[in-house]
Amino acid sequence: MPAFTRRQLVVLLLLTLVWGLNWPVLKISVADFPPLTFRALSLALSVPLYLLVLRQQRLPLTIARVHWRQLGWLALWNMVLWNVLMILSIPRLASGRAAILGYTMPIFSAVLGQLLFRDRLGLRAWAGVSAAAAGVLLLLANEMGNLGGSASGVALMLAAAACWALGTQLLRRSALALPLITLTLWMTLLTVAVLAVLAWLLESGSWHWPGAVTVFGIVYNAVLALAFAQVAWFYLARTLPPVASTLSVMMIPVIGVFAGSWWLGEALHWQDWSAMALIVLAIASVLRPARAAPRP
Repeated sequence: MPAFTRRQLVVLLLLTLVWGLNWPVLKISVADFPPLTFRALSLALSVPLYLLVLRQQRLPLTIARVHWRQLGWLALWNMVLWNVLMILSIPRLASGRAAILGYTMPIFSAVLGQLLFRDRLGLRAWAGVSAAAAGVLLLLANEMGNLGGSASGVALMLAAAACWALGTQLLRRSALALPLITLTLWMTLLTVAVLAVLAWLLESGSWHWPGAVTVFGIVYNAVLALAFAQVAWFYLARTLPPVASTLSVMMIPVIGVFAGSWWLGEALHWQDWSAMALIVLAIASVLRPARAAPRP
């Protein structure tokens, strides 16, 4: 397991804060606004920011036609399915519990890596996965009764996490020689197109002008959770082994749980505190540098 560079640690810290705080932001933003429309608007407003960065850094905008199929495949698993399934689950779940379920992704990623790509995970990596899984189960333990009434929300979020996990594995193995901003821009455009169609088909009868809270959520998502954090995540996913990149963001649901408690009044239990310790242990398992082998 390689050590993180200083740049990777800074990116990880900022990503964790932005995405962790975004869970209660999502919850309040779609409380009285169509969720697919909200997500489509957020994604669409992030596009000009990507274009601005591309222009300033003089990076290529176009993608060769030979890469379109692979681009579509990566967009499907990394962004389209995640965004659709995740945002549909948000109104059905407490923000903290949505974050927990969404971040079962590292567990799915480790299992998929083993089954589909023959990844060989060391003892420390499996210990981290096990600690993260135990933390997720603890956080869900006292919510099983409530979740029973939100079975569709649970199923949607777990499906979203599984899709994101597969997308992360595919992105890590992608041979596309493209700048991250260019890749993110085109995946975002494809996702906007899909969400716009779904929003028109499923939510056109409930469209209305967003209120101040929803506008704040759209701006927060467009600028921070998407334009910044999405690129930051793709950077970590491309430059780190899958198990390291996925387990390293396990602090995000912890922030989501406690932000939801502070902001939205969602109750905390002993499971929350115990799970935080386990998740910190999981993070430590990948952040701690491996000891060098002794020289002969």
